[in-house]
Amino acid sequence: MALLRLPAVLASSSSGPARMSLFGSTSGFGTGGTSMFGSTTADNHNPMKDIEVTSPPDDSISCLAFSPPTLPGNFLIAGSWANDVRCWEVQDNGQTIPKAQQMHTGPVLDGCWSDDGSKVFTASCDKTAKMWDLNSNQAIQIAQHDAPVKTIHWIKAPNYSCVMTGSWDKTLKFWDTRSPTPMMTLQLPERCYCADVVHPMAAVATAERGLIVYQLENQPSEFRRIESPLKHQHRCVAIFKDKVNKPTGFALGSIEGRVAIHYINPPNPAKDNFTFKCHRSNGTNTSAPQDIYAVNGIAFHPVHGTLATVGSDGRFSFWDKDARTKLKTSEQLDQPISACCFNHNGNIFAYASSYDWSKGHEFYNPQKKNYIFLRNAAEELKPRNKK
Repeated sequence: MALLRLPAVLASSSSGPARMSLFGSTSGFGTGGTSMFGSTTADNHNPMKDIEVTSPPDDSISCLAFSPPTLPGNFLIAGSWANDVRCWEVQDNGQTIPKAQQMHTGPVLDGCWSDDGSKVFTASCDKTAKMWDLNSNQAIQIAQHDAPVKTIHWIKAPNYSCVMTGSWDKTLKFWDTRSPTPMMTLQLPERCYCADVVHPMAAVATAERGLIVYQLENQPSEFRRIESPLKHQHRCVAIFKDKVNKPTGFALGSIEGRVAIHYINPPNPAKDNFTFKCHRSNGTNTSAPQDIYAVNGIAFHPVHGTLATVGSDGRFSFWDKDARTKLKTSEQLDQPISACCFNHNGNIFAYASSYDWSKGHEFYNPQKKNYIFLRNAAEELKPRNKK
C-alpha cells in the first residue's frame, strides 16, 4: 500500500526538535491556559485567553472543520461571508500557519473534508459546491442548485462515496464528484437549514421545523420524518454515537436558546428524549425575563461523547447529555460565537467569534475583527459520571 502522502498544500512547515506540546496527549497547557499572546489590553474579545488563529477571515465565519485522522497533524478550514475558504496548519505547540485559500463568488456557508484528507468541499450562496484538491491546490465546481447551498457533507459508504448537498431550493442532492449531474435528488419539505452525516445516518433540519432522518446503506433513502421536539426555528444539528460507535441519535439546536437530544430508537422515548435551555442571560432556572439567544453550533467530542454548544450570546458551553449536566460555560465574548468543531482526537476545540446578524444590520460593525480561537479540550469535556 502506498504511504499516505501529505497533500502539497498541507506539507508540514514544522522544523527542528519537538516543541512544547499544547495539543498533544501530554498537554503542557493548563485548561484555560495562558495565551501565548499574553494580551494585556483590557478588551474582552478573548476572555478565555485561548489561542488566536493567525490571519482569520475578513467577514463573518460560517463554518469550521478539522482534518480527518487519516492526515498526520491537524489542519483547520474555515468558510466565511467574504466568499473564501481558508486552511491552516495547527501545530502541537499551538502555532497556526496559513496554508492556502480558495474563493467562491458568494458567501461560503459550509465546508467539510474527504475521509482521506486530500480534498475539501465547500457550499456557497453562489448556488454551487466546489471540490478543492489540496494536492494541486485547484478547486472545481462539483454541484449546482437553484438557490444557495447551505450544507455539504462527504459520505463514505462501503459501496459508494459521494457528496451530499442541502439547499434553500428544497432539495437534497448526492453527487459523484466526477459527474455534473447528481446521482440522486431527494425533495425536502422546505429549505435546508442544517444537516449532519455519520454513516450510515444523515439528519436534515429544514425551515418550518422540518426534520428528516435518512439511511445511507446501499443508497440514500428517507428513513423517518420526525415531529420537531423544538417549537422554534432549527439552527444546527449534530449526530451522536452510542458506546459501540454507531450513530444513535442527534442534538438539534434552535434560535430560542434550546437544544433537543433525540434518540432514533430509544427504549423509552418519553424518558430518553429531552430538551434543555442554553445560551440565555441570567441563568436558566429563573422566572425573571431572559434574553434568549440562538444556538449557532453543536459539536460532539469524538472520545467522550460530551458536547459543546455555541451561541449568539458570545459563550460556549460544554455538556454531558447522559448525566444531563453542564460541565462548563465560558466567559462572554464581545460578539457572537458563530461556529465550532473538535479535532479528530478531541484535544482541540475551535470556535469562531464573529457577528451572526442575530440582531440585524444596526448591530453590524464592519470595524470589528473576526477571530478563531483554539482551546485544549482534553480535560474539560470528560463526562461527570466516569465509573
